Amino acid sequence: MNYTADPARYERQPYNRSGRSGLRLPAVSLGLWHNFGDDRPLANSRAILRRAFDLGVTHFDLANNYGVPYGSAERNFGRILRQDFGPYRDELIISTKAGFDMWPGPYGEWGSRKYLLASLDQSLKRMGLEYVDIFYSHRPDPDTPLEETMGALDRAVRSGKALYAGISNYPAELTAQAARIMRELGTPLLIHQPSYSMINRWIEDGLLDTLEEAGMGCIVYSPLAQGLLTDRYLKGVPADSRAATSRFLSADQIDTELAGKLNAIAQERGQTLAQMALSWTLRDPRVTSVLIGASSVAQLEDNVACVDGPAFTGDELEAIDAITAPRAAGGA
Repeated sequence: MNYTADPARYERQPYNRSGRSGLRLPAVSLGLWHNFGDDRPLANSRAILRRAFDLGVTHFDLANNYGVPYGSAERNFGRILRQDFGPYRDELIISTKAGFDMWPGPYGEWGSRKYLLASLDQSLKRMGLEYVDIFYSHRPDPDTPLEETMGALDRAVRSGKALYAGISNYPAELTAQAARIMRELGTPLLIHQPSYSMINRWIEDGLLDTLEEAGMGCIVYSPLAQGLLTDRYLKGVPADSRAATSRFLSADQIDTELAGKLNAIAQERGQTLAQMALSWTLRDPRVTSVLIGASSVAQLEDNVACVDGPAFTGDELEAIDAITAPRAAGGA
């Protein structure tokens, strides 16, 4: 069946300006890390992407090594893009990244010019694109001069293979240095992608201030702490859950008592726990967008509905802080 986008798609959520740039991103963006590789049914991935766009999600976030095996999320996304979203390419923000391990040998990870630009070419080929909207350095490289890594991002933009440049997982001080280098090169950094949630607040200790000063946006990932901030673990660890099956989350990280207390606040607000956790990350105007993952259309719809939640009261924020402060202090 041919896909035609919902005419009301832009009435579903707000679009926030990324720093001092001209680009606006949806409050909720879709990340394709876990659920779009060859180990997942393509029909399900296609249904999620279609529904996301119908709900006003215009930003799809990838990386070179997303999916099982590496590269499969980009390849599958490219296939769906050609089938369904070709007429809508100029309505989409498509991002990818390079920095973690992608291929064997000394040129297959980190932040060298060799790796970043080669990876971008491979990503474009897998997705069947002439350019991506945002290209990120996925993590800082302790052994490559920052000038080289930023120079590669500048080159990606000047070559027309990316419209904007971003960084991910950079600490505040290094972010400030990177922003300065890019300004001097004439290609200001658009955005930073850090992890952030109610129980992982490291960006509040300087990074958000640095981004505001540099005029950069902020799009946060893992806002649900790999599922800890959902109703998935209110009664323990299901056998088919990520905590039971994934190397990125273990059962000993689950805190059912914390989740239960937060869920009680969410219910009083008329939200699911996941919706409240997403709304909480968006409470700070310096956060441009929140990245969600979705394994089903129902989960996607539930998460995107966070934008309809009420504003937080001071009492609610204090109650959340009292519950999460011990866990947040540990950088969970």
